[in-house]
Amino acid sequence: MAGRVDAHQHVWRLARGDYGWLTPALASIYRDFGLSDAHPLAAAAGIDTVVLVQAAPTVAETRFLLDTAKGSDGFVRGVVGWTDLAAPDAERTLEALAGDPLLKGIRPMLHDLPDPAWILRADVQPALAALPSLGLTFDALVKPRELPALRQMLDRHPELAVVVDHGAKPPIAAGGWQPWADDLAAIAQYPNVHCKLSGLVTEANVDGRTRDLARYVDHLLDCFGPARLIWGSDWPVVELAGGYARWTAAADELLRGLAPPEIEAIRGGNARRFYRL
Repeated sequence: MAGRVDAHQHVWRLARGDYGWLTPALASIYRDFGLSDAHPLAAAAGIDTVVLVQAAPTVAETRFLLDTAKGSDGFVRGVVGWTDLAAPDAERTLEALAGDPLLKGIRPMLHDLPDPAWILRADVQPALAALPSLGLTFDALVKPRELPALRQMLDRHPELAVVVDHGAKPPIAAGGWQPWADDLAAIAQYPNVHCKLSGLVTEANVDGRTRDLARYVDHLLDCFGPARLIWGSDWPVVELAGGYARWTAAADELLRGLAPPEIEAIRGGNARRFYRL
């Protein structure tokens, strides 16, 4: 049996200087994090493969992640990077980056952009259309406000393999449910869309108490089923809400009612297939 996959992990070096969101206010994660920090956490959780995901809106950080992956002795099997999809040379940049087989996908930081419908801009469409032919997937970093636009984007690009990061960040701490629940259910009707079971404890701010998460995880299972859910830690951001081990244990508890092959799919098989690891 293949080991588990952590399909959403970050590494960063503060001196690189392009993590605009990462400030001293986030004290517990405002330091460098590298693979030497990740290895023992992953090993304790039975994880032998990770996907690194961009944390800065620069091509330079994407290249940093690819270099990190190359030096990981096979621990990192994929990178989800960034490029400005609205740039005039976006397609050329994507083609150059896709020459590295470790690049598996692209993630614009949609929920940080002022326009919730940015993904529908005319100048973004050619780059989106180019992703499938380059063998690249699309990570949708969205909150509930961006889901209507994401649905329209899916209508335009039915060949694009998409994964919704962090369950679209439902407002768990406030007990919010609608319109997130219905909008995400509508997104799940598209067969080319997966969803990451990640980032929920940070939205809950409850240190991984499963009773606060169960309703939301059950909805993700109802919408996407075990064949289209992908587990990720969102480490080191998860250190803001209980840490890696606690989220791993919470996920095991939340999924315990599923059959073993379904759990294996969520904790590894789906990621391997989606990202072509």
